[in-house]
Amino acid sequence: MSNPTAAAPADPIPECPHCQKPMPLCICDSVTPVENRLGLLILQHPQEQDRALGTARLLAKHFADATLRVGLSWPSLSKALGHHVENASHWAVLYLGSAKAADLEAEGEILALNRKGEIADKQRERLGKLEGVVLLDGTWSQAKALWWRNPWMLKCQRVILNPAHPSRYGRLRKEPRKDGLSTIEAAATMLGSLEKRPDIAEMLNASFERMLTRYREVQAEMPELAPKPAAKDRRRGVRRGKRA
Repeated sequence: MSNPTAAAPADPIPECPHCQKPMPLCICDSVTPVENRLGLLILQHPQEQDRALGTARLLAKHFADATLRVGLSWPSLSKALGHHVENASHWAVLYLGSAKAADLEAEGEILALNRKGEIADKQRERLGKLEGVVLLDGTWSQAKALWWRNPWMLKCQRVILNPAHPSRYGRLRKEPRKDGLSTIEAAATMLGSLEKRPDIAEMLNASFERMLTRYREVQAEMPELAPKPAAKDRRRGVRRGKRA
């Protein structure tokens, strides 16, 4: 016989259909999508399941022209986007190699590289002709799996970031490199700079700050939804001197 005094199981906590975070962690109601000139493609590894601190879906909600795909491989950039792309070299992808802006002694927040991992010539011309940005979302190893499973990325313009500040994640999530950023921070740097719209960078960084503030608030009341990071945190997010 059942025990009538046993506590009834707690009702499941609903999740947001947009960011897929538990509702106590959702900040989607504060987001108003804006028009973007450069297209945004976010490729998320299927095992990237950090609903609490992940930023890919929140990022996609900010833009009228943003595509989020979950999977391991797509035949081409056009297939990943769902529409024809004339020239993949007019799309940038954050590079997963070992090149670091500090080592290259170059200025600027975004640096275009050649196939040898060196600073490419005609930086302004290369960056000025870009039509879109590809971000890889997942842990470092997951992002590398996406890179190797999608050879069409070799046709894209490789870029690395030279962020002025470290990730806002701080101690919540450790990055494998000092120039490592979250997916939403990488997009803020790239789209804000390439479109010459500091309002984009301000908007995305402000949303990220709100997300982190909400996370810390929920920690006290519902630690199962917002657990404190372990002593040795997973290395994840979009990784740069390279995302995604």
